[in-house]
Amino acid sequence: MKIRLGFWIFLLSFQAALWAQTPQSFISHKVRKSETLYSLSRQYQVSVDQILTYNAIVKKTGLKKRMILRIPVYASQPKPEPKAETQTSLYTVQPKETKWRIAYKNGITVAELEALNPQIKEGLQIGQQIQLPAKENPTDTVALEVDESFNYYKVQPKEGFFRIQQKIGVDRATLESLNPGLAESGLQVGMILKVPGEATGQLKVENALLVETTRLADSLQLPAQVSLALLLPFKGNEILFDSVARTKYQLSRRNLHTIALDFYFGTLLAVEEAAQLGVQVLLEIFDTQNDKYRIKQFVEEGKLNGFDAFIGPLIPGNFDFLSSSKLLAKTPKISPLSTKPVVFRPQVFQSVPSEESLRERMFEYLEKYPDTLANVFVVADSLHRQLEPRWKSLYPQAQFLRPEGSNVLVPDLVDSLLVDTLPNKVILESKDLALIASTTSLLNAQLSKGKAIELFTSYKDNIYDNAQIPKEQLGALKFTYPDQRRPLQENSDTLFMEKFRLKFGNFPETTAIRAHDLVLDLVLRIAVRGDLSSATDLGRTEYQENAFDYQSSGVDAYENKALFILQHRGFDVVELKK
Repeated sequence: MKIRLGFWIFLLSFQAALWAQTPQSFISHKVRKSETLYSLSRQYQVSVDQILTYNAIVKKTGLKKRMILRIPVYASQPKPEPKAETQTSLYTVQPKETKWRIAYKNGITVAELEALNPQIKEGLQIGQQIQLPAKENPTDTVALEVDESFNYYKVQPKEGFFRIQQKIGVDRATLESLNPGLAESGLQVGMILKVPGEATGQLKVENALLVETTRLADSLQLPAQVSLALLLPFKGNEILFDSVARTKYQLSRRNLHTIALDFYFGTLLAVEEAAQLGVQVLLEIFDTQNDKYRIKQFVEEGKLNGFDAFIGPLIPGNFDFLSSSKLLAKTPKISPLSTKPVVFRPQVFQSVPSEESLRERMFEYLEKYPDTLANVFVVADSLHRQLEPRWKSLYPQAQFLRPEGSNVLVPDLVDSLLVDTLPNKVILESKDLALIASTTSLLNAQLSKGKAIELFTSYKDNIYDNAQIPKEQLGALKFTYPDQRRPLQENSDTLFMEKFRLKFGNFPETTAIRAHDLVLDLVLRIAVRGDLSSATDLGRTEYQENAFDYQSSGVDAYENKALFILQHRGFDVVELKK
């Protein structure tokens, strides 16, 4: 009897021990910086072996930050102790640092950084001391550094890998390869991800961080109504407008009138889109016939009174004539197409960035990515010698090569300047077709010898579009330059392209796309703020090919400073980091 009783006592004890080792449930825990298996075992009142039993990957890779662990909960296990306060250390904010950069370098989210430092929610200050999570063992983790050749992206709520790929064009495999530990931890809200430098999607880049561009349509106060005057040189007395096809036939050769017609078509599509957003646009067309006297008549007869803004005339001389009228001094006047400077007067808006602004943007870009190991030489013709000192300050080691009398380079001299062992950076400053064509041809011949060469300029003149400068040669040289527009790619907004084709019988020319983007932006800015001047602080906006960011140029005038850095790759043109 005693033996049987002892057997049952042993059996019950064995079952109790077995039950004690079988978890009733599990707790998910994301590993934080400085946490160890020992600290987790104390926090959750389990042994290190019990954690390892249900997290086999830890045995193989060790404990990694942001891992998601399964912590067993047993029947007799007491409730986990409250987590001890995070151990911190002081850090001094350095110049040009941002919250996301500090968070990324320390493996935490911006929200976690702000939780440790509530005083920084409104922004950082240079020299400010803040709290960062202390490292239990500094040798256990490798500090993350921000690589300026990449972009960075902050994961938004409810975003998965598929949504991010749709948004910025980067797939899961690429994200996991660039972000160690991401495969184990998965995406976390507020996490900062490293992404390829060319990956931007429809986002803009601010200090290497991808952020949403301003969407004026989200800020509309409806109902809204905007009145615009469009001044174009149609020479309407010579053209019949009853048929788009007939008009196109009459204007079969590219000239000022065909440009005006393309601009008109793009404007009509923008007005239609604004109406779909709930903004009624009262558009009135004035045919200037490229004649200052006719413009003067419009002004003196009061036909231009009462509009929210004027768009045009297209020709800078005619535009300056209109903007000089004191009767129209308080009405915004937008110069729509010309890269040539206009006179800055009150309420003048230069929508096309100036040549000077384009050059400055290129210098800023190259100063940020100097590539000090490259072999640099500068080719500047006689009209652009004034740029040589600026290039010298940027590249003190650069060599300067001046064209011969016929504005061509000596092939043997080019061959001697290019080296085999270093990347070669050639900067070409010219608007001369012969020099540009001969230089690109010579450099492509050197590429065939195995030399690494890239071509740059601080201003791309329209001459580069000439057929004598083959696109494949520019693509082979990775030709890089600043521009006011980002060309549509094959995978761009096909809905926009098809809508234009169905309405006007052909795909849009560059001028039509420009008109669409410019007019839609102006209409939305006025609809949001009531007048254009008050809308200049709305920030950068982007549309099909063009972006807009109006900044003061004095005397209550504004210039668009939104630019792109572009690079030829093969037959495509891609946008580089802003």
